[in-house]
Parts: sequence; C-alpha cells; structure tokens
Amino acid sequence: MILARLRDPYFTHRHRRTLHVMRVILALCITFGVIQVFPIPHGGWALVSTVMVMGNLPHIGGVLDKGRQRLLGTILGALWGLLLIMLPASIPSLLPLGSLLGIAAITWLTFGKRYGYGGLMFAITLLLVVGDGTRDLGLALWRSFDVLLGTLIGIAVTILVLPHKATDMLRFMLADNVDRMSRLFHAHTSATSAPDVDTRELLKHCTGLLIKQRNLVDAIHRERRLHRAELDDLISLQRRMLSTIELLLETHWNTRAGHEQIEAMQGLREQQHALAHNLAALAYQVRTGHPVEVEIPAFDLQRHAALAADAQAADGRKLFSPSGYLWLNRELARLSGNLIEHLGQLERLPSQRLRKRALRHGLQAPHRDQADPPQAGESNDGKPS
Repeated sequence: MILARLRDPYFTHRHRRTLHVMRVILALCITFGVIQVFPIPHGGWALVSTVMVMGNLPHIGGVLDKGRQRLLGTILGALWGLLLIMLPASIPSLLPLGSLLGIAAITWLTFGKRYGYGGLMFAITLLLVVGDGTRDLGLALWRSFDVLLGTLIGIAVTILVLPHKATDMLRFMLADNVDRMSRLFHAHTSATSAPDVDTRELLKHCTGLLIKQRNLVDAIHRERRLHRAELDDLISLQRRMLSTIELLLETHWNTRAGHEQIEAMQGLREQQHALAHNLAALAYQVRTGHPVEVEIPAFDLQRHAALAADAQAADGRKLFSPSGYLWLNRELARLSGNLIEHLGQLERLPSQRLRKRALRHGLQAPHRDQADPPQAGESNDGKPS
C-alpha cells in the first residue's frame, strides 16, 4: 500500500520539493559511503559532482539533460587535459597555452546554446586535470574518475528513487492553465464591470505557467515521451488562447451601446458558457490521464451577423465592436479546438495510472449545471489537491 502510494504521480508531484531534498541527501550519503569504503583519492570532488548534477532539478528529464552534458564535458575535458600532460615537458608553454586554447574553443562553440553547462564542465575538468602544471597523470585520472562517479550516482538516484517526471509536471501545468482560462472566460461572460484583482491574478498565473512550461521543453524531450515540435505547438496554442481571452476582457465593455447589442444576441451566452465548460472538462481529462474526447463546436456567428452589422451608437455612428467581439469568441473556440486536436494526437498523453488514482485524490469531472467551472483540484502553483 505504501509502495503504491509512493509511485503515485499525484503524490510525487505534490511533494516534489520534499522528495527532491530526500533524493539529494540519499545520493550524497551513497557517494560518501563509496569514497569511505574504497580508498578513492580526492573523493570530495565526487560529492561536489553529485550535488551539481542534481542541483535544483527535481525531475528526471532535467537531471538526465544536465548529467549528459556533465558527463560529456567531463570526458572531453579530461581527454584534452591528459593529452596536454603527455606532451613533451621540454616546452613549458605548451600546457598553459593548450589549456587556454581548449577553453576558448569550447566557450566559442557553446556560447548562447543549450550546451553551455557542458562547456563549463569541460573547462572545470580540464583545469582539474592540468592542475598546477605538475603533470601528475595519476592525479588527473583520479580527479576525472571522481567527477564521473558523483555524476552517475546522482543520475541513478534520480531515476530509481521516487522518480518525478518533467512530463508529469507539464501535464499538471497544462491542465491548470486550461482550467484557469476556463475560469477567466466564464468570469468574463458573467462580468458586470472591468476585470477585478482576481482576474488579473489569474492572468498573471497563466503567464507564469506558460514560462514554466517553456523551461521544461529540453527536460521533457530528454525523457523521450514528447518531441520539441509537439511541445512548441501546445505552448503556442495556450499563449494565443490566453491573448484572445485577454482581448475579450479588455474590449467587452468598450461602450454601453456595443454592450447592449451583444446582450441582444440570442444564444451567444449559451455558446460562451458551453465553451467555458468544455475547457474545464478538457483540463480534467488532461490532469487525470483520460483520453481527450472533448468536442468544441464552432461558434455559429451567422445568426448574429445582421445584428452586428447594423449596430449603431446613439449618435448614429457605426459600431464595429460587436463584430470584433464575435470574431474573438470564434477565434477562442477555434484555438481551443486546435489544442484538443493536438492533445488527441499524443499517444502517450492518456495514462491508466492517473485514471485509477484520480478519484482517490478527489478529482471530480466538471458538470454542466455548475454555475462556475471548478478548479479541478489544482492549487495556484499547479499542485493537484
């Protein structure tokens, strides 16, 4: 029972900070035990490497990406340093010049790229191997071994001990973002005044979640579950949906006359409430691992075309805001449909393990007769309740 609980993605996501601390401490204890049992010179570097590779990354993908760069940078830096050590000692300037040349080259190649950490490890390992120029080959080899040992222990503990996946983090963030957009749109269709503080807070949280999702792209790609192009599409659609909702919030109450024309459009509010409910249902399906089966009907704007075209202000001026408002609603529905289509094409999105545990965590599907779309078990930081 306890083991099943620990393997629960909802549990590991909710307690990811505590579990990450436990993993770091466990990895350090293992590394310390190894360097104590076996007479490994300069074992402190193994401890440093363990902490460096795990860092503040609680998910598998981030550690794998960082560990891969660390391993590659360490190996290349060690090989370059060993090559310099074996050069003829009769030319003293070869060692410092070769070191500077190697660091300059790797800095140039990794500048502004995602492999910058690997370049940093190349430079650090090279300087460790070269040391003070004494050309001690044994010392260089032990230092390289210590870095590799600490890195491998950090990766192994992250993968094997209560693993937390970046893909699951994206799932919960995406579901939370869609749920918040549903609540924003529902609040907009029910509003009687300009956006209040709560609405601005929701917009702020949605923007923050988009930034966090973007930062997870490399880690998720390293877990081999989703491709970068798929992730870019999902994030782009969310961003465009949020921008459309923000425009709706800012333009709905532009003029009193335009508002009256919008209120006179029969059936528009029902369409808007249905869209808000469908977005809440989509958030629930993503969060709980259900197959994405929500259908977003296209907004029927033809029935409102005549009323929107004939909209006039009290002074006889033509009003274009009703037409623009209808277009924004249609655009939001279209983007929502595109998001559902993209999610439906992700074969690894449905998850039986999440479906089995959803009810246990109190995650209930939204109902159409609810006056306000539910939060579907998410707190402000994307943690499922």
